[in-house]
Amino acid sequence: MSLNSLNILNQPFKNSHKMPALFLGHGSPLNAIEDNEFTQGWKKIKEKIPQKPRAILCISAHWETNGTWVTSMKTPRTLHDFYGFPKDLYEFSYPAHGDPELALNIQQKFTSASIGLNENWGLDHGCWSVIKHLYPEADVPILQMSLDYSKNSKEHFFIAKELSFLREKGILIIGSGNIVHNLQKLKWNSPTEGYDWAYEANNTLKELIVNENYSSLIEYQKLGKEILYSIPTPEHYLPLLYIMAVKNKQEKLEFFNDKIVLGSLSMTSFIIL
Repeated sequence: MSLNSLNILNQPFKNSHKMPALFLGHGSPLNAIEDNEFTQGWKKIKEKIPQKPRAILCISAHWETNGTWVTSMKTPRTLHDFYGFPKDLYEFSYPAHGDPELALNIQQKFTSASIGLNENWGLDHGCWSVIKHLYPEADVPILQMSLDYSKNSKEHFFIAKELSFLREKGILIIGSGNIVHNLQKLKWNSPTEGYDWAYEANNTLKELIVNENYSSLIEYQKLGKEILYSIPTPEHYLPLLYIMAVKNKQEKLEFFNDKIVLGSLSMTSFIIL
């Protein structure tokens, strides 16, 4: 059977529950091989997911491209897209399968953007460092969708809206980034403390999330200097917009791992149920 004749999104899924959606503050790549309060939070949140997903679609801060792409290989490689970390981290592999059929189906269903199929990327640390705590056996197929650096936040939001239907098909959507992410302001001698502006920005954005104030979340650059300090570049913030875009009004939202570390890095995460 050719890929063009196979549409798995039209096939029934044994799980009748709509899949949640997750925004995960991923923080340091070391979280992949550590056992700490944040990795425990990721493991615990899995209890809120009603059944093993058919697949995972991850939007990671660490894959920016010209155009929007979805990984389409059968066996994505584990990317060690960082430097200066211990040898154990570079030796870690997360051998999840891909899903070329699903990638093609997503490409064919999109109308708001042209989606390309990519067989060169793999799974970057924004993806595997958190998902390995949810599914340590690497037994759920994973696709990544890239962030098109030529698009503004409003355009990203409307691309994300088109992903909503995947939740009905047993696919778990994960956005991986950080609400507050300013690596130039990190305080290495204060691992458990944050700047005042980081706390203020984190709380402001949480309130906007709870109140579903989409216009302010999209136009975050207009929210003041605390927000601009906290989001000096958009790539770690945009995955949050992708998850808010697939939320329905009647759905609940729960925060977890709500903490700022190293002065200017928020681990705040949430699940949509």
